Amino acid sequence: MNNFHFASNTPEISSKNPIQLDTAFMGYEVVIVKSGQRLCGAGAALGNAPLVQSKAYFEVKLQQGGSWSVGLATRQTDLSLTQGGMDEFSWALCSDNAIRHNRHVLYSIDNKNGTVSNIPHESDVIGISYDHIQLKFYINGDEIDFPVTNVRGTVYPVLYVDDGAILDIILDNFNYCPPGGFEKIMLEQSLL
Repeated sequence: MNNFHFASNTPEISSKNPIQLDTAFMGYEVVIVKSGQRLCGAGAALGNAPLVQSKAYFEVKLQQGGSWSVGLATRQTDLSLTQGGMDEFSWALCSDNAIRHNRHVLYSIDNKNGTVSNIPHESDVIGISYDHIQLKFYINGDEIDFPVTNVRGTVYPVLYVDDGAILDIILDNFNYCPPGGFEKIMLEQSLL
């Protein structure tokens, strides 16, 4: 039995993250590329997994400027809109430095003490954390000092683009450490 070995019948299991932007829940004028990680065009797309765990975190990289929004939304949101927070089903940080919900500006990011560190720019990374009590945004790892409360329903990550904006969703291998206790979005069966 020299040089004799059995071939494995066990299939290789891919470690690729199954969570991505959902082509079944996107606007008519947006394009999802890079294996479901990049959004461009005009409109919005939801992630394919709801935030069901107690503390979820994801990031979005601003690959190219334009009009954009990032945050959370239910499947009832209007995905043809090019700005988040413009209906009762979405909560978003927008490129005009406002956090919106239901057409209301909940908070406007300003230049604190003459600095612009909290205003997102092209190539910056926006972190989003949600614990079913507060939705928080982070710019390059620094928390924006306004938590959003009263997020209702089963929510998904949502990205909006227009005017040439390109966004990449980052669902693991983060650029910045998630806040304490927060983890990447997990599929429901992986929570067991």
